Amino acid sequence: MRKIKLANFAVMSGLNPDHEAALREVVTELSAGENLVNICPSQWRGEPLPSQQAVKEIITLSRAIIFPGFFGDSDVTRENLLYFTGLWSEKLYKLLTEQIHAGLSMDVCTEDAPEFAATERLASTKAAAFMSCLPELRRLLNADVRATYYGDPAASSVQEVIYCYPGIRAICNHRIAHELVKLEVPIIPRMISELAHGETGIDIHPAATIGESFTIDHGTGIVIGATAIVGNNVKIYQGVTLGAKSFDLDKDGNPVKGEPRHPIIGNNVIIYSNASILGRITIGDNAVIGGNIWVTENVAAGERLIQAKANNVLRIKH
Repeated sequence: MRKIKLANFAVMSGLNPDHEAALREVVTELSAGENLVNICPSQWRGEPLPSQQAVKEIITLSRAIIFPGFFGDSDVTRENLLYFTGLWSEKLYKLLTEQIHAGLSMDVCTEDAPEFAATERLASTKAAAFMSCLPELRRLLNADVRATYYGDPAASSVQEVIYCYPGIRAICNHRIAHELVKLEVPIIPRMISELAHGETGIDIHPAATIGESFTIDHGTGIVIGATAIVGNNVKIYQGVTLGAKSFDLDKDGNPVKGEPRHPIIGNNVIIYSNASILGRITIGDNAVIGGNIWVTENVAAGERLIQAKANNVLRIKH
């Protein structure tokens, strides 16, 4: 059967018949199990794989529910809001169940495929738990929108902030992904964060903990690591990195996973453009970090770090 299909392909595509044997050999080699080292054994048994398109739809539906009229169907009114919210919520629940199921299946890398029905039940439970978080997600994101509007003199309205600001899109994805991380959903949260990364240039790991009224101004090039903790009313500008300074290594010389290695940012902190804050250090409440500064030591509450002449960092304490 394979020879017939391959011969038909050669004729239909205009391939030189002299190359058919070589092509067949390439196909055989590419299909050999030993060459597919990154596919878990359970995937060979038909378990579902996450879908990039479905995850995009999850974000579209979540944004539409949280900000009705701004995302999704623009014909939403007070009179039909209940209908649209119900429609979107049903679609979102089904998509979440399917994709969480796929993520859970992909996370089990054994010769025996996960038990389908049990995994699907677990996925539906996690999807329902996420749905119950949507009112709180709306509250948090509305606070982010207000903080962005009041903190930016160029913003003409909260509507403009929701429609146009990449920071709000990135924060929205992050808050959705972070809820899924707390529900111990594998893979899907990272897919969501990478969608925001591609859309906005803002790279926030879904495991990072971010407080209320978070503002991202401009945003391009921002990186926030997995174990970073950000307090309330924090504002950061483009190019800021909340990263790791170094990694503990295991016996094979590979970085140890899961160790706290990113900064803790207090409340009411402002971090200006292109500042790099590295390592498990603490930036105290009400501190200000100036632009183009490399910070690897704790910063006291209320302290200001600015770039002085001759590239020295000047500490100003209140």
